[in-house]
Amino acid sequence: MEQHGGPEVLKVVVVNVPAPQENEVTIRQKAIGLNFIDIYYRTGLYASPLPHGLGFEAAGVVEAVGSKVRHLKVGDRVAYGQSPIGAYAEARNVPADRVVKIPRGVGFDEAAALMLKGLTVQYLFRQTYRLQGNETILFHAAAGGVGLIACQWAKALGVKLIGTASSPEKARLAKENGAWEVIDYSRENVVERVLALTGGNKLPVVYDGVGKDTWTTSLDLVQPRGLLVSFGNASGPVEGVNLGVLSAKGSLYVTRPKLGDHVATLEKLQAAADEMFSLVVKKKIRVAIGQRYALEDAGKAHEDLAGRKTTGATILTLD
Repeated sequence: MEQHGGPEVLKVVVVNVPAPQENEVTIRQKAIGLNFIDIYYRTGLYASPLPHGLGFEAAGVVEAVGSKVRHLKVGDRVAYGQSPIGAYAEARNVPADRVVKIPRGVGFDEAAALMLKGLTVQYLFRQTYRLQGNETILFHAAAGGVGLIACQWAKALGVKLIGTASSPEKARLAKENGAWEVIDYSRENVVERVLALTGGNKLPVVYDGVGKDTWTTSLDLVQPRGLLVSFGNASGPVEGVNLGVLSAKGSLYVTRPKLGDHVATLEKLQAAADEMFSLVVKKKIRVAIGQRYALEDAGKAHEDLAGRKTTGATILTLD
């Protein structure tokens, strides 16, 4: 993309991939994960020097290895979810410390759909607020790519996840993936329904990847000295925050985390990925890939994701 804008700014171009630098690997990609953050970069909500590609997560096979890379070799099945921008590509060079091996039992499509969304759930549930297994929590957009993984991970931990969704179909999907209860916010009052489910109790933690539209609702459901984890802006960024509201609602905590700060080293990345992949291998997390698009149809994929026409994960495929 050479300018910010709608899906029409995305162009297919041909570039040469140079030999990897000493701390890089060249990956021939098999599947690419699509995420809402890609839309933020396309529109300019998040900035990166133009022109640039899009995307941060993919899976494939190592084709070449830089001279200082020790943990990977040619032929390894690998995945990444925190690369420099530009994953929408057939082949590319990626810093080796952002790349992990895919274990047996995990396919390229699954890995590409998991590396950003799955590791997001890992840091939300196991680092930002470490769930112990006896909590009741609220997770907005429970039928989305991150949400369906969160539903399954919560069930695996013994956590009661209350999800929100925009339709009966999406509510049913979240329930099928392990949510304890799901609220159709197009028909029900979320605050009233949560309080009815919990016997009038608010929650120790609320996970909100929606942003502007759910900010007030989320705050209303956090118990005194509880935590609101605002980790996304699907409906637009939260702005004009009055910190006094946190005091008035019970000395609340709010955090705006991001994945990169939780997997800042290869060791931390590998540990998080190992925990995630182990749940996939044990069949406790099944990756729900709701739709696949060819790489050249990335613009259409963006339209459908922004229009909330997708369920589960979306991937771009390569022949």
